Amino acid sequence: MATDTSARSPAVSASDASTERKAWKSRAVSRSVDAGNSAYCAVCDELIKFRARVRAEQIICNVYVKNRWDRVEHYHPECYEQAGSPYGEPKG
Repeated sequence: MATDTSARSPAVSASDASTERKAWKSRAVSRSVDAGNSAYCAVCDELIKFRARVRAEQIICNVYVKNRWDRVEHYHPECYEQAGSPYGEPKG
């Protein structure tokens, strides 16, 4: 036996649904450098190197252009600061 739920939750037709898309924003995160990393810093253009006994960090940024993902940029933490933190304060 089916339960009538129309009084509790009215059906939403496809024409009533919002067609707005989420506005994507470029963002930065701080992550440790993994072994085998082959990323180059977007500021100094040097390899972001893994060092066995040093817990090195890197800043990774997802960059969006016109609300679409465009690229990933990697930075040394000091280079990211020098560039004026272009994608905001790193999370994580």
